[in-house]
Amino acid sequence: MKNIKGVQIAKAVAAGSANAALPEAAAAAMAGISTFVDDIMTAAWGIAAAVTLGFVGIKLFKKGANKAS
Repeated sequence: MKNIKGVQIAKAVAAGSANAALPEAAAAAMAGISTFVDDIMTAAWGIAAAVTLGFVGIKLFKKGANKAS
């Protein structure tokens, strides 16, 4: 029984790797999407850092204003 399952798994892996090659157009599209996502993530880090620093600054300002009064 174990040998049959091993053979079935080996056949499934071989069949999956035989169809693993993508057409050139699909590969180019995936590369374009990857580049687009990288650009968006790069921009998002800058925005996220600014928003986080803004919230921390507001909280510290409120804390200082409450202590002063």
